[in-house]
Amino acid sequence: MPIQRPDSLRPTKWQIAPAVPVHIRQSLSHISPVLLQVLYNRGIVEPVDIQSFLDGRYLKKTDPFLLQDMDKAVARIQQAIANDERIIIYGDFDADGVTSTVLLVEALRGLGMSREQVQPYIPDRVDEGYGLNIEALTKLREKKEADLVISVDCGIRSVAEVEHANKIGLDMIITDHHSLGPELPPAVAIVNPKRPSSQYPEKMLAGVGIAFKLAQALCQAMPGHANFDETALLDLVAIGTVADLAPLIGENRQLVINGLAELNKAKRPGVASLIRVSKLKRGSLTAESIGFGLGPRINAAGRIDHAYSAARLLAANNSLLADQLAAKLNDLNRKRQQFTADLSAQAEAMVEDTDAPIIIAGADNFLSGVVGLVASRLADTHYRPAIILEMGAEESRASCRSIPEFHITEALDEVADLLARHGGHAQAAGFTILNENLPEFKRRMTEIAAAKLDGLDLQPTISVDMAIDLAEIDWALHETLAQLEPTGYANATPVFMSRNVEVASHRVVGKDSSHLQLRLNSGAGGYSSQQMAAIAFRQGAWANHMPQFVDLVYTVNVNEWNGRRSLQLMVQDIRPAKMSDD
Repeated sequence: MPIQRPDSLRPTKWQIAPAVPVHIRQSLSHISPVLLQVLYNRGIVEPVDIQSFLDGRYLKKTDPFLLQDMDKAVARIQQAIANDERIIIYGDFDADGVTSTVLLVEALRGLGMSREQVQPYIPDRVDEGYGLNIEALTKLREKKEADLVISVDCGIRSVAEVEHANKIGLDMIITDHHSLGPELPPAVAIVNPKRPSSQYPEKMLAGVGIAFKLAQALCQAMPGHANFDETALLDLVAIGTVADLAPLIGENRQLVINGLAELNKAKRPGVASLIRVSKLKRGSLTAESIGFGLGPRINAAGRIDHAYSAARLLAANNSLLADQLAAKLNDLNRKRQQFTADLSAQAEAMVEDTDAPIIIAGADNFLSGVVGLVASRLADTHYRPAIILEMGAEESRASCRSIPEFHITEALDEVADLLARHGGHAQAAGFTILNENLPEFKRRMTEIAAAKLDGLDLQPTISVDMAIDLAEIDWALHETLAQLEPTGYANATPVFMSRNVEVASHRVVGKDSSHLQLRLNSGAGGYSSQQMAAIAFRQGAWANHMPQFVDLVYTVNVNEWNGRRSLQLMVQDIRPAKMSDD
């Protein structure tokens, strides 16, 4: 009887990229065939584009004034500086929003504004929710005597809130990177590269990237006034850009490359402390270090406590305070992990129909800071869009996570009449809704999802860059592929496939035996002089079903243990060798 995949493991499609055409291989024969294939898969084939990509840090700086309304924003800020007005930087509670807030506060203070003149404001996730808030704006005007509010990483859909600000004499500048709504808010300036008439070449900057471009524009307009080096802000740009899953191509790639160089210096006491509690190594930080180490701890503050703790950490100017705040964020992150596991199990138990086109679940004990993570887990488990609600007495707040086949924000636009507010991206969004509208919302969203997804083969797909022999994996290949760093969204770590790999040994690992550790030989029916270590997370179910020969999809990384470095495979999927597609 042929060996089958364990029932507990979800089947996936392997989509192997087409090979580089012969004429391109011949014209670029000086480039490693593996590197060339990966670049080709990302649409990078022209020699000048290859050079620009590989030399990302040296690209020419794009003029920030190409961003629509940047001139208006700078003029209004200059007016505020000249007239000693009070400015509030109004941010968001995630890593992108926190880094944006700290960056712009530092930039304005570096331009000569005092602590009293420019102050941060980050809303409370539970009490105020995401984005601009009418009550908060009123308090800022009355209690802080604010004259100008600059939003970062939020505000693009806040029409009513900006109208209210105008009525109470509060000027607004919106800087945001989220999708536009049907109507723009009536602000003094709206800086968002997604505006249809924007001439700015990079449309996918993170919120912190736009805040940095505003800081650049202010320095450019006020030469001689800036008492800071804009390069020193790039560590914040790298953290926010990677943590918010902005595509690591184009200008984002350049900003993150230069930002990682600054981050690895760890000049900020807060960054140095955060590196230590994350058990990372200064000087060796990568985009992955942000995505799995620094970013989650910064996000944990806004999820479990208040994002001010993260902002204070990044702005800290002494090591004692930084160490205290970093320890707090590390503890909050542990709590966040436990809450996520517990609430994910609760939400999973609420899923009645696993074949439904969309998952919608909620409860009054769901934490607003964790519902997005729970939605992400359910979307990943079932490969369906997922909406998880924190149920309130009269209204509820929700986080949505989706799959590539379903644009969640466009779907929310279709039911906007039922929502108090909403916004987001193609695969992540959020909204607030009156409970009385929930039954109709569920009905209409289910109909929309059913119509959009009807007839589609809804299976997760692993995009494979290239099939190679296991024996090709060595340190030379690793160094070649390192030229692709920083890898992340839209510039993923290269994924390879190897066929007919012999499993020399395997065992389950992890406290719940959910992971699989392997030793692999290459070659069909024979033994190789080279053995390769591999780890397959959440695939421990293979332990009692493992065939002798398998096909693998994996990435290559470096394992460091007791001062020794070795290459290992990070296995994404396993198939018995005979199940391969030619």
